[in-house]
Amino acid sequence: MTDAAQLSLHVPEPAVRPGGQPDFSNVKIAKAGLVPRPEIDVAPEDIRDLAYSIIRVLNREGEAVGPWSGMLSDEELLTGLRNMMKLRAFDARMLMAQRQGKTSFYMQHLGEEAVSCAFRKALRKGDMNFPTYRQAGLLIADDYPMVEMMNQIFSNESDPLHGRQLPIMYSSKEHGFFTISGNLATQYVQAVGWAMASAIKNDHRIAAGWIGDGSTAESDFHSALVFASTYKAPVILNIVNNQWAISTFQGIARGGSGTFAARGLGFGIPALRVDGNDYLAVYAVACWAAERARQNLGPTLIEYVTYRVGAHSTSDDPSAYRPKAESEAWPLGDPVLRLKKHLIVRGIWSEERHVQAEAEIMDEVIEAQKQAEHHGTLHAGGKPSVRDIFEGVYAEMPPHIRRQRQKAGF
Repeated sequence: MTDAAQLSLHVPEPAVRPGGQPDFSNVKIAKAGLVPRPEIDVAPEDIRDLAYSIIRVLNREGEAVGPWSGMLSDEELLTGLRNMMKLRAFDARMLMAQRQGKTSFYMQHLGEEAVSCAFRKALRKGDMNFPTYRQAGLLIADDYPMVEMMNQIFSNESDPLHGRQLPIMYSSKEHGFFTISGNLATQYVQAVGWAMASAIKNDHRIAAGWIGDGSTAESDFHSALVFASTYKAPVILNIVNNQWAISTFQGIARGGSGTFAARGLGFGIPALRVDGNDYLAVYAVACWAAERARQNLGPTLIEYVTYRVGAHSTSDDPSAYRPKAESEAWPLGDPVLRLKKHLIVRGIWSEERHVQAEAEIMDEVIEAQKQAEHHGTLHAGGKPSVRDIFEGVYAEMPPHIRRQRQKAGF
């Protein structure tokens, strides 16, 4: 009998630390147009390879190529560009507002605009998203008023949530945007449950769950996949892999699975990876998954390969855990610039029109901010009523809560 080897744990390490040379050699990028587009009713086991590749439509020259292309008109593409530009301008103004003390907290979408803006266009009215805090593009692309979004961020007297949610945690049933939960991964089981309820009622509406790469390590993620696969729920399960959790690189949560999409294979769920910075590719894959759900073919798991350019939030300093120039080395580029280039190649856009659009959109965002600030900000102006603390929680208010409200003077 030989001596037993000393046991040890493997702790994944990022390829590079602050001060080092950015390295994305682990991101295997398929040539644009190369990945096939399977039939809607394909068996999950027949498309296992799609969980390891990356579906892309836009090539380096800005051309749309391959079987996933040709799904959007010129007008729809122009709308998509403007939506992404609006989300980026909105971010810039709200980040500045936080630095000025007008709100306590903010989270940017910089570099990830295509994921939510394009996905929303693949859904129908009545479908429900269960988002995380970095999918405001779902609202922007559905023409939800920016003033209302800012009122919520400022927690002012016109805040539609009456100051009872953290800034940027929006909610709108009308626009298919379920209340955001700060405890991540809850969105997945909620989305599956909502989709199952829709099917039980013989309704026509589908659901979409959202999660970040880091939160796939939560048990709710796996529970959702069990129920979705067992009952073939009409749901799209989205994983936004922006390479970083709050301050931990994505390898910690991914473990030995190779890709996040591959997690779906063990549950018998069709799994695809898509270039999250390619507006056309995101839209095409979202439409494919939505059609599967509508035809009672069950769930689809989609991993969006993208990059978080900014900090995790205004409470985060990314220079403490990643190289300063890492975003510049990201091989899939900037989603706004890539769609802009494509539209110029198509002859329906120009550098001059883009500059003009940037100015027009920023004016629109600034005007919305002025209207919102008229109703108050974090430290100035109107505030929600204290009475709102006690409302909207119980169908029938318990006696002890009623007494607390009375002591508060309401």
